[in-house]
Amino acid sequence: MANHPDDEQLLRRAFAVAQQSRAQGDHPFGAILADKDGAILMEQGNGFSAEGHDRTAHAEKLLATRAGKAFSLEVLAQATLYSSAEPCAMCAGAIYWAGIGRVVFGQTERGLKAMTGNNAENPTLDLPCTVVFAAGQRPTEVVGPLLEAEATALQADYWASRG
Repeated sequence: MANHPDDEQLLRRAFAVAQQSRAQGDHPFGAILADKDGAILMEQGNGFSAEGHDRTAHAEKLLATRAGKAFSLEVLAQATLYSSAEPCAMCAGAIYWAGIGRVVFGQTERGLKAMTGNNAENPTLDLPCTVVFAAGQRPTEVVGPLLEAEATALQADYWASRG
């Protein structure tokens, strides 16, 4: 699970997408997809509000669905999904099925759960994405948590205000 030279820069771009998502009235989560050379292919913010209060409209799931339609398995196997927070079990499944070969995330799912508590808009699962990926038949490399303090700061006051 080696870091690539652009991992921090690209993860910070996912953080910026999360900030944009919040500024547009949605949950502060963001994801980007980069090719093997670090070129950004797609960006996606959380879609909870934009998708009519769809609790399954997580940034990573929406991005994985779009990517699976737009790119070949060969391209996606060498691509990296950068996410402001660790992909939940649902998102990890979507990433796996789309064929994305690498994930880099900021805040852990466990840390997010501790922060959100029992919030109906985000009933966080304390299940590491590595557990989901390990059950698959193709490898998915995971790097994270990376820049965890910055990632956690994106959520710091948001969930407290939603309590």
